[in-house]
Amino acid sequence: MKILRFLLGLLIPPLGVFLTVGVGPTLVINILLTLLGWLPGSIHAIWVIAKHEEQMNTGRGIY
Repeated sequence: MKILRFLLGLLIPPLGVFLTVGVGPTLVINILLTLLGWLPGSIHAIWVIAKHEEQMNTGRGIY
């Protein structure tokens, strides 16, 4: 599932973020960045997914 989220974050950034954190301010920010261009949205999505995985590996909650 982790690889799928990274691929979706790269190809369809809002979908990757939605599958990772759900509906919230992070998703809205990603949608706005994606509307500005595919590259900013993809960079943000990969960052959000990687940060989420890092926090899940350390045992802490996401926020």
